[in-house]
Amino acid sequence: MNEEIRKENERKKRFLWSYQDAIREVSRLEIRLREVRQMRIIPAFVADGMPHGSGGTGDLSGYAAQLDSLERRYLKARYRRIRQLKAVTDRIEALIDQREKDVLTYRYVLGLEWEEICTKLGYSWKHTHRIHANALNNFKL
Repeated sequence: MNEEIRKENERKKRFLWSYQDAIREVSRLEIRLREVRQMRIIPAFVADGMPHGSGGTGDLSGYAAQLDSLERRYLKARYRRIRQLKAVTDRIEALIDQREKDVLTYRYVLGLEWEEICTKLGYSWKHTHRIHANALNNFKL
């Protein structure tokens, strides 16, 4: 029975952490998008003393296609993040106890560390974890 509860709590935690996973995915795509845009703005300069063509812009179709593909992935990831936030917060808000809602929101939506959560709530580490355990027990997937 104890093993079954542990597995169920792990499933609940994976679901709750899914919003933070979505945030990290969007952040990674933002970095890649910025990198691709910057590569086009600042072309490589070759100081070899040899004459080159006039302007050297070359074919932009490959760049445009790559940028478009990355922008589409970025927008999809942002929509996934929004949907995941709604799914997680709707389930958290279904809890009755406000302290349980606070702990789960601070931990899984805002991504705070346990020390910060204890400080915000004004509870000891042990009591905060007790509230977290009760919240997981009452949380419905």
